[in-house]
Amino acid sequence: MSGKLAIVAAGGTGGHMFPAQALSEALIGRGWRVVLATDERGAFYADKFPAQERLALSAATAKANDPVGMVKAGVAVFQGVMQAKQAFARLNPSVVVGFGGYPALPALLAALLEKRPTVIHEQNAVLGRVNRFLAPYVTEVACAFPTLQMAKPAVKARAHVVGSPVRPEIRDLAQVAYLPPEVQLRILVTGGSQGARLLSELVPEAIAKLPEEMRGRMKVFQQARAESMEHARKIYRNAMVDCEVAPFFRDMAGRLRQSHIVVGRAGSSTCCELAVAGRPSILVPLKIAADDHQRFNAKLLEEAGGAAVCLEDELTVDALAGALNALLKSPERLARMAKGARSVAVPDAAEHLADLVERTAR
Repeated sequence: MSGKLAIVAAGGTGGHMFPAQALSEALIGRGWRVVLATDERGAFYADKFPAQERLALSAATAKANDPVGMVKAGVAVFQGVMQAKQAFARLNPSVVVGFGGYPALPALLAALLEKRPTVIHEQNAVLGRVNRFLAPYVTEVACAFPTLQMAKPAVKARAHVVGSPVRPEIRDLAQVAYLPPEVQLRILVTGGSQGARLLSELVPEAIAKLPEEMRGRMKVFQQARAESMEHARKIYRNAMVDCEVAPFFRDMAGRLRQSHIVVGRAGSSTCCELAVAGRPSILVPLKIAADDHQRFNAKLLEEAGGAAVCLEDELTVDALAGALNALLKSPERLARMAKGARSVAVPDAAEHLADLVERTAR
């Protein structure tokens, strides 16, 4: 087959997989072939991933205070490196691109051992543990946020700030004007793939406390954990709120397009998609996120005036209800927030990253 081939290594969460998919689509548009290296969790998000092949590489992680787990993880990663080397001998990739997380580690280590061109992309405002380990050795480092926390000065100095690649259907929202609410009030509630329980349970209770007139004009799209869905629906029914509750929305672009405000976590994909779409938000950073990276992610939107940030320790039903009430009754403020969010957007991040990947491969 003709065309250069890129190994894209990502997995674990949508935060890793969605930017990897966006880059892959950009590369394919330039005549490249793409092979995805991921794990079982990553496969959940890969139903539309445009790879010609998927490599299932062994990988694992463990806590630093778990020596047995560390040994097992080391064995798994070693097996993954050997599997990757076998695949490389067959595929001969021109470049290996990693998006962080332990599923990306074996492919990157194998590429470094074989002195192949390598690129890593950090989606968060804080350099993750795997990328922190790899950054001094890879050919190029790319990142989404200009404030690359936890990166050594030498790494930060050579990092390329390209933004975080978003899927084409999200990128298209950059051309869609934000229209403040007039009659119907549409709220999108996302939870991310981790830590969704708090929002699954707290947001419906907060919305139920809003004025009756406001609830009567409301449409809520809410992602919720499977075990929380019926409870959320019951609260909305009792509050006379029109709702659609599901564990995962495949058509996130369609939901964002319709929404007047978004309530969610502050994962990298969420923050970057909100910026591109130009949607006001209330963000609740996941308290247990590694190195508190979600708080740093949210800070960019907050400082641009595009988001209100509520820390978990300060979040109550009444506090969230008050924040929603204040925003929803002020269309002018929502419009300003939408403009602020869009001011930090990088809608063509996938193209910037694809440019870097091509330069590195040459």
